[in-house]
Amino acid sequence: QMQVAESGGGLVQAGGSLRLTCAAPGIISSVFWSSDMSWYRQPPGKQRELVASMPTGGRTEYADSVNGRFTISKDNAKKRMYLQMNNLKSEDTAVYYCSIGSYNRGQGTQVTVSS
Repeated sequence: QMQVAESGGGLVQAGGSLRLTCAAPGIISSVFWSSDMSWYRQPPGKQRELVASMPTGGRTEYADSVNGRFTISKDNAKKRMYLQMNNLKSEDTAVYYCSIGSYNRGQGTQVTVSS
C-alpha cells in the first residue's frame, strides 16, 4: 500500500535537536537501496515544502532554510531513512513527512520548536 511511518517528532526548545526516522514496512531491500528519498514538511497554514532529498546515485540537496542544520541519511541494513535536525528554530515547526521511492503515504510526525 506504499505506506511509510514517520517517527521521532516532539516538542523541543529552540537550539535543540531531533532525529526523525522513516520506515516503509514491507519494502524489500533492493527497492529500498535503489529508491530516491526525501523529507518534506508542512508548517501550520502553509503548503508542503521539500526539506531534503537524497536521490540514488546523486547529491543530497537541502532547502536553503535548513542547509547546514539538517542532515538526511539512510541505513540500508535497517531499511531506515533519517533526518537529523540541529539548531532548531521556531520556523521549523511543522508536520514532517517522508518518501522512499513510491512509498509516501504516511501520517507525518509533528515537530514543535518553542522559542
